[in-house]
Parts: sequence; structure tokens; C-alpha cells
Amino acid sequence: MSVKYVPVQWNPNKYLYDAVMLTGVGLFLYVFLYAAPGLLSHERPINQQIHNARAFGACAFVMLTVILCIGPLARLDTRFLPLLYNRRHFGVMTVFVALTHAGYVVDWYFAFSRWNKFEAVLFANTSYGQLAGFPFEAFGIFALFTLILLAVTSHDFWLKFLGPPLWKALHYMIYPAYLSLVAHVSLGILLDQQNHVFTAIFAGCAGTVGGLHLLAALKERRIDRTRSGGKGGWVHVCDVSEMRDGFAKVKLLASGERVAVYLNDGALSAISNACAHQNGPLGEGRIIDCLVTCPWHGFQYDVTNGRSPAPFTEKVPTYNLRLDGTSVLVHARPNAPGTYVEPVPLPGTAPETEAMA
Repeated sequence: MSVKYVPVQWNPNKYLYDAVMLTGVGLFLYVFLYAAPGLLSHERPINQQIHNARAFGACAFVMLTVILCIGPLARLDTRFLPLLYNRRHFGVMTVFVALTHAGYVVDWYFAFSRWNKFEAVLFANTSYGQLAGFPFEAFGIFALFTLILLAVTSHDFWLKFLGPPLWKALHYMIYPAYLSLVAHVSLGILLDQQNHVFTAIFAGCAGTVGGLHLLAALKERRIDRTRSGGKGGWVHVCDVSEMRDGFAKVKLLASGERVAVYLNDGALSAISNACAHQNGPLGEGRIIDCLVTCPWHGFQYDVTNGRSPAPFTEKVPTYNLRLDGTSVLVHARPNAPGTYVEPVPLPGTAPETEAMA
């Protein structure tokens, strides 16, 4: 968290994350260019410039595939949550790799055009009325500029300037960008393959992204089926025996909002599951000293009032709770962000510390 805008807040986790990412990129490029070039044979001999372009293009495609797999993997298995923490670094690095690919392509295929090489990319091929020979460059251009836009607006300044709803909607463009990249590869490099090794890799990547998102959606759908308006606005969350100290149970309400109900020192508190920063899943964070830490970017909130500790000013809505025997009930109507709610002690227990508003 930060009370001012700074380019990057470095810590040991970021260094490790970036080191692993850069090592992976280096290994991929080495294997593509030197270790196994025979696996990627082409119908016609290619020079080093073209080979470099395809190496960086393939690397960018695989990197974007991994990025889009992290989200559903974290939904399916919480052990993948740490990968979400610095995913924006992954996206920015993907942009640089994609730009390198584009640089090789423009400098080789269009450098000797009688027109400006960047203009030539746009109108050198205008066969839009046929599938064979379709200008696949257009899909690549759209994907590249979308990735650049998302990388440029990934900083917290743009989140604050645009507002969370618009910022989030903007970054959902990663999905049409990926589909455009799939079309770019399908209509481009796959048409020049002599064997199907790269075809299998490409299809496996695209299929993995689609499959993981489908599995995550089915899991969310199972959760959605449990939604209920409840009686008098009160909604059953779980039995007290299911609660773990320091962790939350997340409940989907009829309104579509999710509430995170925490057990902290023998008492229950509930706040919105959506972090005020980038709507990260607060219910997947763990409580330490009454503060839950968002697993995405480390923003913290007091679970009794939904406020970030001073000097930070972020706030999320809180919810009222009550017990009906051993059943934990939450009221579906949220309180205003930052509203203190007295924790509900479990039978036979008492909070070790008294929460402050």
C-alpha cells in the first residue's frame, strides 16, 4: 500500500518473482532459437531475422497464456494465489517481448517498402474478403496496442483517476486481445508450418486457457446456486464448526455481491469480499492483528470496520451478523464503507482483544 504514487515498490518477493519470470523467458528463447530449432521446421528456409521474430512472438503468446491461466488456477486452488501478487509485472514484460517481435517483423518484411514501413504494415495486404491470405497482421496490431494500453494504465494512478469500475472494464480487454492473438497466430505462422509441433503447442495453450476458465466458472456456478435472499434479509453463511480462526467464509448474496465472514479471536466480523484497490478477493486473505491482507496487492483492512490502518484511507462496506443456534447469518444489506460493527462472539468464547472503531 502507498499514500503516494511511486513507479514500483520493490520487496524481496518482487525480486524473486521477476527473477523467475526473466529466467523463464530466457530459457524459452534459448530453446526456441538454439536447442531445438529442428522441431519448428518451416516449408521454406528462414533467416535469423525471421527466426528471431517467431521466437519472441511465440514467447509473448505463451506468456499471455500463463497470465490468463493464473486467475482461474487461483480460484480452483488457493496455493496459486501468490502468483497473483505481481501479475502486473508479468504483463508489462509480455509487452516488451511482443514489441521485440513486432520490431523484427517490421524491420524485415517492410523495411524495403517504398512507403513508410509502419504504414506499409497497415495496407500491404488488404485481402479481407478471403480466408487464405487474410491480413492476419491486423489481429496482431490490435492485440499489441491493447497490451500496451493495459500496461500503461496498470499503475494505481490510473485506477484512482478512472475509478475502479471503468479501470476494471478497461482491463477486461485482455480477453479480446488474447482472442485476437489466437487469430493472428492461426492465420499467420500456422500456415507456414511443415510439421505440427508448434500447432500442438499453440492449440494446447489456447485450450488450457479456455478449459481452466470453464472449470473456474463451473466452480463459481456451484457457489452461485447456494445464493438466497434469506428471511428478513438474513442469509445463512455456514455452521460455526466450519469457521477457522484467522480465515473467512465467503458468501454470495442475492444482489450478486460477496461478503467475507471472518473468525478472529473467537468472534465473527463481516466485510465486503472486494478490495477497494482492484476488487481483489479479501476473503482469501488471512487476518493478523485484526487486519486482513488482500492477496493481490497487500492492501489491509480492519475486519470490524472495513477501514485501512492510518495513514491509509481505503474503506470497504461492513455487514451485520448474528447467530441462530450454530448457524452464522449475515444481513444482505451492507453498511456504509468504514462503518464499525461490534464483533459477534461465538458461544463459550470471548474475543482476546477489543476491536476499535
